[in-house]
Amino acid sequence: MTISFDSRPDGIEIRDQIERRTCTLQTFDAVRPVSADTHSFRFPVDRAIRLSTDGLRLPTPAAVYVRDETGEMVASVEGMANEELPSGNYTIELCTPIKLYLDVEESLDIDATFEDITFRFGSKTTVVVGGRSSHRHPSGTVTTTSDPTDMMATISSFGSALKTTSPERSFPTLRGHPPVVELGDELRVPDALQPPETGVTIEVPPAYESIFPVASLAYYLGATVVPGNAPRIVTADFEHPLGGARDFESEVERVLKQTFLLDCVTRTEGLYPIDLHERRTLESTVELDFAALYDASLAERLETYFTIPYGVLEESVPDWQLTTHVSSTATNVEMLPFLVDDLAVIRTPRVTEVSASAIQVPAVEQFVRGNTRSTSETTSNPRTFVEPEQTDSLEQVWVGDDAPVGASKATIIAFRNRLERTTTDGEIAITVVCNDREMDEERNLADEVYGSGRTLPFDVSVEHDLTVAELRSVLESEAQFLHYIGHIDEGGFNCRDGVLDASELDDVGVEAFLLNACQSFEQGMALIEGGAIGGVVTLSDVINSGAVRVGKTMARLLNRGFPLWAALDIARDRSIIGGQYTVVGDGSINVVQTESIVAVVLDIESSEGLFKVTPITYLPKEQGMGCFVSLQHAKVDASYLASGPLESVTLEKNELQQMLFLENVPVHLDGRFTWSHEIDFDEL
Repeated sequence: MTISFDSRPDGIEIRDQIERRTCTLQTFDAVRPVSADTHSFRFPVDRAIRLSTDGLRLPTPAAVYVRDETGEMVASVEGMANEELPSGNYTIELCTPIKLYLDVEESLDIDATFEDITFRFGSKTTVVVGGRSSHRHPSGTVTTTSDPTDMMATISSFGSALKTTSPERSFPTLRGHPPVVELGDELRVPDALQPPETGVTIEVPPAYESIFPVASLAYYLGATVVPGNAPRIVTADFEHPLGGARDFESEVERVLKQTFLLDCVTRTEGLYPIDLHERRTLESTVELDFAALYDASLAERLETYFTIPYGVLEESVPDWQLTTHVSSTATNVEMLPFLVDDLAVIRTPRVTEVSASAIQVPAVEQFVRGNTRSTSETTSNPRTFVEPEQTDSLEQVWVGDDAPVGASKATIIAFRNRLERTTTDGEIAITVVCNDREMDEERNLADEVYGSGRTLPFDVSVEHDLTVAELRSVLESEAQFLHYIGHIDEGGFNCRDGVLDASELDDVGVEAFLLNACQSFEQGMALIEGGAIGGVVTLSDVINSGAVRVGKTMARLLNRGFPLWAALDIARDRSIIGGQYTVVGDGSINVVQTESIVAVVLDIESSEGLFKVTPITYLPKEQGMGCFVSLQHAKVDASYLASGPLESVTLEKNELQQMLFLENVPVHLDGRFTWSHEIDFDEL
């Protein structure tokens, strides 16, 4: 069972045993929960319990939506708010790391602050609590040949995973994981994986470089992909060219972003009639009847959407989470479902070759002898890297044989490893290994950081000077995260009594890792091949002082719930050697959950006693494009589509202090990196 409920003296603890998420609901008195039927809920849940109480408290802030027995939303609570509802039958939705629903029949008083939410009922009553895991699993398997026409039919099957073709499919929870793809001798698409009947067709020439880039768009539109002389979208009533005067891949990207944004705005007429910032903005610039669009078919909405020039909408499109650079080879069709699951922009590679010496910055050259984490003077196999063309997405991913600079290195085995992740009912196991006492500074910092300031169940162990057998045991253990500090050379991990080559391991149990050592790329890739999901590695030698700075920053960010790619993206700027680190495998994995729905960095600029605050949001895997957030401040009364920077707000000093007190988050204060709980407000 993915979701578990455990009694505590002060309430119940809910755990998602696959995604490693925990939530707590506190009760006013001791309760004895019993299992309950899940079918009583309007929305799907994985497991439910029943308890008797006159009130509950959620010890963290969250968005709350209350619906009556007809399904109509009668209240939404975010930030500082209070709602009182008369006696009735209510379903209460809690937007927490584990999606929770409460079914209760009583009067209801909700009191929300920036720290917690309290639910009081008119009297002691029965409350049914349901939980749903964010774990996403492919809807089936499609087998294809290398023939381009068969691949078109395969990509057409991706839309079968959509849980609706309404604008609500812009919510990540209503976009199921596309079926996995396997290369074989013949095309096999199960009947259950046929595309939905949306009336939308995408025509492209039968070549990989034309087929791969439309995968995400075809999935989101529930479209059928067929051969055609010129790329275009076709319905019964209109057609839209994909290219022509503009670049084909760029036009596909624009169409995906435009359709997605307008769906996000149109869906405010449906299940979640929230006050969305992007709707406020667009209503002043475009003339669209969103109520009529909500009731229209997908093809009808699409035709109307295309009447709006993309330039009018561009500023309202959230920063896209992911752009992938995918080599046009037949085997890479197996990667597409995992990229499409993130609504990735998919491009064919435009790269520059980079030599190993070119990524050694001048500072490294000055200190390369005696100050690095390398045990050898040179490498016998100097590597050539590729640098993909940069885009405006937050994360760049390379899918190909080479080692990338400025992008993560994704592999199919990493995503398959994630699918095979097993349940755990224990603590979050983190192991710090330091195999060189001269590097104890980073080991001590890591020991202090992991688990600090969090109420989650941690088990942090710190090891040093391990033997080959001892390190092998660590790598084969079922730890969620390994932070390795030491030396790695061409032979493998340097241990007290020899060298351990990760490629010789029978099975890797560690899920994610940071190998903070010189030239750790190959050993990191070997860990992925052995069973790990994702990790951070180095492409060349690294200065010890710079490695300490990167390692410390990474540890603190991972401890706050940032995914690997985002933690590295921020930590890179903390050291001159930051460019020598990269992510291998699935960079979306995070070690622990965030305290909020998304991970946040605050960019703060001070001027004449006022402070301009711009939140920069990073999406965890379980959220994805389409989720929305609200700023925890009374001056902000709208919700925003998350991913990248949100609208700035100007605060006075005392208001800023109140905001930064809520959660210890990373901050760029007038260009200086720090943490919110470490700012001395007397000096501001």
